[in-house]
Amino acid sequence: MARTQTNGSAAETASDLEAQIAALKSDVAELTDTLSQYGRDRSAQLGEVAAQTLETAKQTGAEKAQQIKQQARDSYAGAEKAVRANPAASVGIAAGAGFLVGLLASRR
Repeated sequence: MARTQTNGSAAETASDLEAQIAALKSDVAELTDTLSQYGRDRSAQLGEVAAQTLETAKQTGAEKAQQIKQQARDSYAGAEKAVRANPAASVGIAAGAGFLVGLLASRR
C-alpha cells in the first residue's frame, strides 16, 4: 500500500518505493506460481475423472453387448424351435416373403 511521507528525503522515498515495487513483483510471482500449480493439479484431477468415466463406459458397453448377444441367441433359438415345431408353415411363410420381395424388387 502506498504511503505518503512528509518527512524524509527524496532518496528515502525512492528507496521505499523500490522496496514496495520489489514486494509487488515477489507477490505477483508467487501468485503466478500458485495459479500454475492449481492449474496442473486441476488438470490431473480432471484427467483422472475422465479416465474413470471412460472405464465405466467401457464396462457398461461390454455388459450391454453381452446382454444383446444373449438376446440374439435366445431369439434365434426361439425361431429355430418354432420352425422345427411347424416346418410346413415355416416353408410357406418363407416362400410368401420371398415372393413379395421379388415383386417389390422387380417393380424398380
